[in-house]
Amino acid sequence: MGFQLDNIQQNKAVVKSDDKTIESILKKEIILFKKPLSNKIKEDFYSELSVLLNAGINLKQALELIVSSQKNKKTKMILEAILIAIVQGQSFSEAIQSHKEFSDYEYHSIKIGEETGTTSKITEQLGEFYFKKNEQRRQLINALTYPIIILSTAILVVIFMLQFVVPMFEDIFKQQNVELPGITLFVVKLSNGIQTYGWVIILLIISSIILNSLVKNKIWYKRIKDNFVTKIPFVGKFLKTVYLSQFTQSMMLLTASKVPVVDSINLVKKMIDFYPLSNALEDVEKQIIQGESLSISLSKHQLFDDRMITLIKVSEETNQTEYIFAKLNTLYNTKVQNRSKMLSTLLEPFIIIFIGIFVGFILIAMYLPMFKLSSIIG
Repeated sequence: MGFQLDNIQQNKAVVKSDDKTIESILKKEIILFKKPLSNKIKEDFYSELSVLLNAGINLKQALELIVSSQKNKKTKMILEAILIAIVQGQSFSEAIQSHKEFSDYEYHSIKIGEETGTTSKITEQLGEFYFKKNEQRRQLINALTYPIIILSTAILVVIFMLQFVVPMFEDIFKQQNVELPGITLFVVKLSNGIQTYGWVIILLIISSIILNSLVKNKIWYKRIKDNFVTKIPFVGKFLKTVYLSQFTQSMMLLTASKVPVVDSINLVKKMIDFYPLSNALEDVEKQIIQGESLSISLSKHQLFDDRMITLIKVSEETNQTEYIFAKLNTLYNTKVQNRSKMLSTLLEPFIIIFIGIFVGFILIAMYLPMFKLSSIIG
């Protein structure tokens, strides 16, 4: 997504995006994920919109420039519909509310910006929010990509050995009538099981992928999946830190827009798709309505650590909520970066050791009868 201002009057500030390399990468990402308004597209949309508004261009002209630069047809259709709604007299917030691609958080943030005359600032904050969200996603992918590649390759090697190598040894042992030790019999049975039921395993994998796509938005599935993931060593803590970083950033932006605490909690609850956090925030919202403070409500849930609760309590006493949430967001962003590096560093040797033990187990199982056979022949 890139805009140009060739047709804007000279008294307007001229804004240009010349980075062709980045633009081409973004286009590839849009094509890859087939989403009309992914987080990456939203980051670019809000960032460019804030630049245009700050340059003195009105909302209609800014949207026209952004729409004209779009290459993805679905994205362009949505933005054109928003532009038409604005031309017909709707506000920006009303125009995006009718599109499911935009969250309640975005709607209320922009509505507040319109009411306070700070739409350019709000769009800049939304661009920053999606930038950090995308950055955290990239950090998670970077932390897990190499270990997953190693694990996947090793699994394929083990399957190849069980499917093709072990049966060759088994035929040799049968021809020579060699008595097989227990460890070899176990590997042979495992190999026979894969050859017999391999297609069942493949069908189960395909079925699980299809089932996941069908039920991924169900509450019961999110509860089971997210609670399971949080119990995985290293990965669970890392994911908690990522979502707490998103929570503090959202609260920082909402408190900066003077949104009441209850409404902020309600919006964040709907926006962050992580069941332990959304479930905790639902309970926190109820307690605040009943008269409890935010710090006391958060302290009743283990998801929120003591440092966060202490600082929020200080913010309530000093009326520095926005400042404290900004500091908390910086703290958790730093934690995310450090833990992503630590996660990658710790997973790699564990996976290599695990694979080495498994492959070594198969080799030992195959070579033990060979040693026995060589002694008989000798």
